[in-house]
Amino acid sequence: MSVKLSGNIMRTDLQLADGRTISYYDQTSTERNKKDNRELSAQPGIGELRLDPLVNEWVAVASHRQHRVFLPPKELCPLCPSTTEKLTEIPDSNYEVVVFENRAPALTSPDTSWQLPEISGLDTPTADAAGRCEVISYTAKHEGSFAKLSTTQIRTVLEAWKDRTEQLSKLPFIAHVFPFENRGEEVGVTLHHPHGQIYAYSFIPTRIEKMLSAANAHYAKTKRVLLDDVIARELKDSVRIIAQNSEWIAYVPFAARYPFEIHVAPKKSVPDLAALSDLQSDTFPEIAKEVLLRLDGVFGIEMAYIAGWYQAPVLIGRDRMRLHWQIVSVRRQPGKLKYLSGSESGMGAFIMDLPPEQSAQQLKAVKI
Repeated sequence: MSVKLSGNIMRTDLQLADGRTISYYDQTSTERNKKDNRELSAQPGIGELRLDPLVNEWVAVASHRQHRVFLPPKELCPLCPSTTEKLTEIPDSNYEVVVFENRAPALTSPDTSWQLPEISGLDTPTADAAGRCEVISYTAKHEGSFAKLSTTQIRTVLEAWKDRTEQLSKLPFIAHVFPFENRGEEVGVTLHHPHGQIYAYSFIPTRIEKMLSAANAHYAKTKRVLLDDVIARELKDSVRIIAQNSEWIAYVPFAARYPFEIHVAPKKSVPDLAALSDLQSDTFPEIAKEVLLRLDGVFGIEMAYIAGWYQAPVLIGRDRMRLHWQIVSVRRQPGKLKYLSGSESGMGAFIMDLPPEQSAQQLKAVKI
């Protein structure tokens, strides 16, 4: 099945050998009909959601993930296109961008009667780990990174993020959608091929609960959207802005937690990726590429980072919480990482040795 999306991008949905869906996203007209000829066993069963009653947080237990692929050599990479000698997760011999369901997911589609249990302390029942985990491969090329993609390719990746947000939000058991990328072994990457992931949760994650609470409190007090006022302050202060264009702004936040942390937000705020206009979508690639090239240029090396899209939950807070992209790097110097200390890991109380204004100046000084 093929569907035309914005930006003249076409999505084609096919099935892998074990029944998982794979979606190809193409800017150029391409026939997609390659069959997955692998002999695959059925996917592992669903894990569990257990409540930590000390903080009322859900924890997913998925023991089947112990045996997932870990840093394979290029010749065994599951994200490279298939060849006559090697069959991979992508049956076709080439592709632009693909999304497919994870082979070893932490969260899985439940049966139709599933419901998230009410939180009731120690009496809260265990539930199936409902949700969806998907892999998004940014390019057929094994070497490279998101920063090195062409702006055309980045536009296709963005359209895939938008489309998956919209489609996953329609599932009755999904409460929040989180596209993200880990780059670098320092932050836990298990595949070197340029790719990201999309987690769709059946509950509201703790970080989103806190962000929504702050957004609600600000709106109750001011009748304004919190991120709109944050951006207004950054524009007024100007010292932490590292890039902007007509539709987007990129800045080091006033209270950054990491040595190098960048937030990228549309100037005209929207609740989620699916709500981005064509103009916002078309102007995103240039600022995304600039921001990541600046990050890599600070020390002249590829920076390990976690980049995640923070957006409104599926059903609540959509008039208060706003879309933005957070990129955080654990590298503080060429040979030194910021390890989370007892204060940060144990208490969530971050300590920054580098003033955000200084890291912003270092990012702005990079010659692109």
